[in-house]
Amino acid sequence: MSALSALTLRQLRALCAVAEARSISGAAQALGLTAPAVHSQLRVLEDVVGAPLIFRDGAHAFAATPAGEALLAAARRADAALQGALDQIGALRQGRAGRVVLAVVSTGKYFAPGLVAGLRRSHPGIEVALRVGNRGWVLSALRDGTVDLAVMGRPPRDPVVTAADLGPHPHVMIAPPGHPLADDPEVSAQAILSQPIILREPGSGTRVLAQRFLDRLGEGAPYAEIEMDSNETIKQAVMAGLGIALISGHTVADELKAGRLVALRRHDLPILRRWFVLHRADSPPEGAALTVWRDILDRQGAFLPAA
Repeated sequence: MSALSALTLRQLRALCAVAEARSISGAAQALGLTAPAVHSQLRVLEDVVGAPLIFRDGAHAFAATPAGEALLAAARRADAALQGALDQIGALRQGRAGRVVLAVVSTGKYFAPGLVAGLRRSHPGIEVALRVGNRGWVLSALRDGTVDLAVMGRPPRDPVVTAADLGPHPHVMIAPPGHPLADDPEVSAQAILSQPIILREPGSGTRVLAQRFLDRLGEGAPYAEIEMDSNETIKQAVMAGLGIALISGHTVADELKAGRLVALRRHDLPILRRWFVLHRADSPPEGAALTVWRDILDRQGAFLPAA
């Protein structure tokens, strides 16, 4: 058996106590032991390392030998490291430290970085990792347990989740400025369905919402569609005149304000949905994840953009 594996914390603490008190009896009092017990710990420790660790310095005082000083320095570092580990464990248990993976649907990427920045400022000991993908990807990550929390629209049936409302999520039908439908105070269903419709890719929640809206407008009638895989591409395509699109108002707030896009008007637009933060019902948040969950709720949707 190696010397390192034979060392014990009790032996090292006996050495530290003798060096500090400079007497066996003083060390025994500090440790709540008898003097013979402290002496025995020191003798065993010296046998383990194969060198004397203390010597009598005067009539009644003890001091560390060079070997003892080397071991004392190591013992103090080990004690500090162990205390640091205990502090870290306490912080983890109390939700003041740890790592939280937050998934956000791609529509939320326009406000998610600001939310994460605010969470990190409020909780510097917690690493909040942001993951962005479409609705299908987020649901898959929830099923796999690879994310702790998720921000998205309509809560799913599978997996079963616990969800909390964060705030409104309007969806608007956008067109370029100067489009023939831009000034119509009540765009007809036929007029909308006569235009090329730009849709997100399969797996996108925005695509599902748009298809349901269009199917209701046309009672299942076909329409021309163009598929694109990101909100940014859709915005650019609409501005270029390729078609019109139903999209989250939060993704086009700046373009609408600047006049680069217009929102078509109808009695049933915008479509009002809600944002939710959620977690799997069978995996309630603990520690750092619970801290982040509570903080997101406390913000009461203040991080959502005006649309």
